[in-house]
Amino acid sequence: MKKNPIIIAYAGANLSSLQFALKRVGYDVSITSSHNKIRNASHIFLPGVGAAASAMGKIKDNFLIDTLVNAKQPTLGICLGMQLLFTSSDEGSAECLDIINGNAQIFEANKNMPVPHMGWNKIKCISESRITKNINDKEFAYFVHSYSLPECQYTIATTDYGKTFSSIVEKDNFFGTQFHPERSSDFGEMILKNFLDID
Repeated sequence: MKKNPIIIAYAGANLSSLQFALKRVGYDVSITSSHNKIRNASHIFLPGVGAAASAMGKIKDNFLIDTLVNAKQPTLGICLGMQLLFTSSDEGSAECLDIINGNAQIFEANKNMPVPHMGWNKIKCISESRITKNINDKEFAYFVHSYSLPECQYTIATTDYGKTFSSIVEKDNFFGTQFHPERSSDFGEMILKNFLDID
């Protein structure tokens, strides 16, 4: 069966870089907010940069909450998109999709660890996952974020930046990467390929 992944279109997301990264791994991916296209997609990408409250506002404006929450196909939240899979965020007191229980909290800045957390950092795999197949725990990924989620029962990998936070999560058909796989070199491409291999 031919795969037809899509990227959810909503304001504040750096959609073109993800679309280009997916093309590099062999997929022409459309960007859409069409409910029918989302429901019929083989895989869903929920990217995001910017503020949680604003992003959730755009999702609500496009009547996408039920479509996303009830998605049965593999769904990957990236950066802010991962945070939106959780219950809430302290950023703007945002109520999110509540697919995974948890609340995003801001990093505490200091002179050695400025906020946002920006740049390359180590990924430590703590549990097996379909999305981390053939990946070791010594990889580095590219991050740009000010808020993070603590470890939970669905945490697959963690990263340290003043505190330990969830950098990859998996619950049923929902996955999340706090980092940007589209900007994380060969490691990021492997994450994208593994995700797209999931049926």
